[in-house]
This record gives sequence, structure tokens and C-alpha cells, in this order.
Amino acid sequence: MLGLLLSQSTGSQEALDRVEAVRDGLRRLGWVEGQNLRIETRYAGGRSERLKADADELVRLNPDVIVASASSALSVLQTATTRIPIVFAQVTDPVGAGFVRSLARPGGNITGFTQHDFSIGIKWMELLKELAPETRRIGVIYDPQNPATQGYLSAMRAAGPAFSVDIAGKPVREESEIRQALAAMADGGNGGLVVLPGPAPSVSVDLVTSLARDLLLPGVYPFRYWVNGGGLAFYGIDNIDLHRQTAIYVDRIFKGENPGELPIQNATRFELVINLREAKALGINPPTSLLARASELVD
Repeated sequence: MLGLLLSQSTGSQEALDRVEAVRDGLRRLGWVEGQNLRIETRYAGGRSERLKADADELVRLNPDVIVASASSALSVLQTATTRIPIVFAQVTDPVGAGFVRSLARPGGNITGFTQHDFSIGIKWMELLKELAPETRRIGVIYDPQNPATQGYLSAMRAAGPAFSVDIAGKPVREESEIRQALAAMADGGNGGLVVLPGPAPSVSVDLVTSLARDLLLPGVYPFRYWVNGGGLAFYGIDNIDLHRQTAIYVDRIFKGENPGELPIQNATRFELVINLREAKALGINPPTSLLARASELVD
């Protein structure tokens, strides 16, 4: 049996895509649900208390392996079990976060596939300045429960002077805090938005992107689904493919290998996607040099 733990809600297309990617990867390796595979999936809906309860429930079911989708899910699973093998996807700096001992030999019951490192926050700042050169203040909204948050913020704050911007971190847990944070960013002009990975923002994609549009606030987002939901621009990993790759390690653990001896794999596929429709709505004319670098232009 395989367990899957996600921070998104059951109605989230992103969550469904991640689960289907894991299923697809396993099918390619001969594991078919209803034949030689059973999958138990839990969706926390962006609520930290629900995420912990779901982790505990999956552990009680005693699956052979659990797939942890992102740092928030891995954090609660690490607390819930040191016995059941865990394969993660989309985690930043697993060594620094204390999830594994090393990338080459993680040890313990955890292994998986990382996403970008914290320096990608600087790339997000750079992209925002290319799109909106007049930006002088960048508001960074984040879920305070995400253990990776401080790494991103530290990298961005250190780089702020090089981009002539001030960085203001805005923790958000619910819709009212998101509304307040974005209103403060837009107040006074020359503001921009960067959204960090985390459960709380990810369940409010429509709210964040629509507010950014209404407030004429240019924003850069951490995953492709934000641009699909109306965001201006995204630079980062193909996180759906990363979830598909977890099947490689799930298969090897099913066949008897030790997760602690499977080296951590780093993401290698990065994309730049720009939403031209949103750029027009925000009064932004992206430079030709930036458009030429884009993996995809959404119109």
C-alpha cells in the first residue's frame, strides 16, 4: 500500500495533477491501482492541524511507503514516523531543514526529490524587476508553518540592496490576512509581490491573483499553477514531473531497497512562463529579451 499526503484541498486541480503524476509514474513501472497497488490519499486543505491529523492517520494505516508532497507534509510525517519509508517531492534544502543527514546518504527512513534552492528567491526578485523596473518595495507573502520560509527570506533580504528594493515579509494564514497584506503592498505605489511556496497561499490562488490584478500589483509566483490561475509570471521547476519521479524510488522501496541509502535527487527542469493577458491588465510591456527567454507565453 502507498500513502500520499498533500497540503492542498480535494478540489484543487494542482493536487489532483500531483496524485495523477505519481499514479502515472507507478503505472509505467508495472504498479496498477486495483491490481497490485492500493493508494490512500489525504488532502489537508491548507490547514496545518488537518495536515498533522492526516499524517497520523496514514501512519496508523501502516502503508509500505508514504509520498510527502512538499515540505509541510514531510515535516509532519517526520514527526509521525521514523519507521515507514517516506519519499518526498518538492522540498527545499532537506539537509538544512533536518529531514536527512546528507544528500548522498540520507540515512533514516526519508529520501526523495528536491526542488530549487533558496537562491531562487533572488531569481524571483530579478524577474519582478525585469517586468516592473519601477518596483521599489517587494512584499513577500508566506505560510509561517512552512519550514523553508526563512531560507527564502534570508536570501532575498541579502540581495535586496543590489536590486534597490526593500523586502517586507508578510505571514498569512487566512483570507483576511492575504487581503491586508496585498493592500499594504499596493499602498503608496512602486510595490511588487512575490509568493513563497506554502499551504496557506496555495489554497487561495484565485484570491491572490485577482487582488493583485485589482490593485495593479505585479507578482511573481513559485509554481506553474499560479499562472494558470491568473498570475503574472512564474519561474521554477516542473513540479508535476517531480512528483512523477517519486515513483522511481517508491518502486525501488517496494522491491526491498532501503530509503536511507537512496541519494536525494535534485530537480533539473526549470521553466519561465509569462501571462501576457495579465501583463496587459497590469499595464506592463515585458521586454523582448525576457519574452525570448520564456519557456511559454500565456495569452
